[in-house]
Amino acid sequence: MVAKGDMLYAWAKDADILKKGECGGAVTALLKHALESKAVDAVLAVKKGQDVYDAVPAFITDPAEIASTAGSLHCGTLLLPKILKKYLDGVKDMKVAVTCKGCDVMAFYELAKRNQINLDNVVMIGVNCGGSVSPVAARKMISEKFGVDPNLVHKEEIDKGQFIIEYEGGHKGIKIDELEDEGYGRRSNCRRCKMKIPRGADIACGNWGVMGDKAGKATFIEVCSEKGANLVSAAQSGGAIETATPDPKGIEIRGKVEKAMLKLGDEWREKDFTALGTGKDRLKTIMNESSKCIKCFSCIDNCPICYCVECSTKKPWFITPGQVPPGFMFHLIRFAHISDSCINCGQCEELCAMDIRNALFMHAQQVEIEKMFGHVPGKDMTPPIHALAEEKAERARLDATGTDSIYQNIFSE
Repeated sequence: MVAKGDMLYAWAKDADILKKGECGGAVTALLKHALESKAVDAVLAVKKGQDVYDAVPAFITDPAEIASTAGSLHCGTLLLPKILKKYLDGVKDMKVAVTCKGCDVMAFYELAKRNQINLDNVVMIGVNCGGSVSPVAARKMISEKFGVDPNLVHKEEIDKGQFIIEYEGGHKGIKIDELEDEGYGRRSNCRRCKMKIPRGADIACGNWGVMGDKAGKATFIEVCSEKGANLVSAAQSGGAIETATPDPKGIEIRGKVEKAMLKLGDEWREKDFTALGTGKDRLKTIMNESSKCIKCFSCIDNCPICYCVECSTKKPWFITPGQVPPGFMFHLIRFAHISDSCINCGQCEELCAMDIRNALFMHAQQVEIEKMFGHVPGKDMTPPIHALAEEKAERARLDATGTDSIYQNIFSE
């Protein structure tokens, strides 16, 4: 039996999944088995749309469709948890398996803290993530740096420190460091990320540490919860996957890869945050850049921390209706609500119509608060510093009592 804390190599027994899947197709096999065995009611994953730059969410209830999600898309920048909150009532009445990058896992925890997701009904299949590349930026990079028509690319991957493309006529790889030194490469929030192996998920999967004859043909799985252990055990006994004990040298190498990625994340934080300046200089930079805002609300609609039923940015006594750009209070409200809990997922920046560096501004503030209070968002179910109450209940209390506070009294007990 597989137990929490175990590490293993795994690969699919199904020949079709083995062929289509990444690194032996273990993740695809686990998702298919979870559906077939009715351990979950549905799967939420990502699949290729029109091309390798078009990642689309796939909500699947038919096991036969799982193979369509096989493989990785490094130019896919979706965040999945808020889809479940928005369209499936936080999966309060159904069980769903979800493939998760580190930021997805963190978003699940933050939404669960705010009673927006029933985490008991979610099986998180974590995937190691060195970062993703924005689709528009990827096309530009491939055209200008690789000298290849981006429309000819049929596969891309990040491996051994390189961004690699396969296209009609050949393949080519360039070191990530070289690309990023010239302004290409991963999204800025991904560079600063320090959740490379998502151990907050039920299992964490990837190719780091797979060696020998299994290299490229098996997935390294770290079992992080009892829920994850049960899934892997059931898939193994049900004939969906085969497993082997990992090479000790592979475990060592996996640790070194993670350590190097975390060090790089620290270096990018230092670089990005230092460039922002401090005090009034930083405030001036943020105010100047956010003055481009057209109040499209994409940052709010897609943020996993923003969940208010009645958003304060739409209150006329705070924000003047119809005024574009909005006054700086619009951004201050966002900063106040998110400052302790930003998970650096990058959605507010990725989807900003005016290319405002929202994620950098938010993340820089969160890190300062983390230094002050030691609270790390998205790691577990530890309540946020602001300890926001469940809003619907608080609004009802507001109407009944007339008090102007929508916060819990966390010191009452």
